[in-house]
Amino acid sequence: MSGTGRKEDEVRRMLETSHPPVPAELAARAAERGERLLRRRRALRRLWLVTATAAVVAFTVWAVVVQPWQVPPAETTPPLDGW
Repeated sequence: MSGTGRKEDEVRRMLETSHPPVPAELAARAAERGERLLRRRRALRRLWLVTATAAVVAFTVWAVVVQPWQVPPAETTPPLDGW
C-alpha cells in the first residue's frame, strides 16, 4: 500500500470514530478572540496611518522651508565692491 493510501485509511478511521466533546463556551471564546484581533488590527492600521500622515506633513513643511529644488547661489566669484 502506498503512503497516500495509508494516510487516507488513517483519516477515514479518524472520521469514523466518535468526535470528542466540544466545550460549550468555545464559540464565545472564539468570538471574543476574533474581536480582540480585529480591534488590534484596526488600532495598528490607525497608528500606521497617523504615522504616515505625520511623515508626509513633516516632509512637506521641511520642503517648504528649505526649498531643496532651488539652486544655491554661486559663491565662486567675490562680490564687486568699490566700482
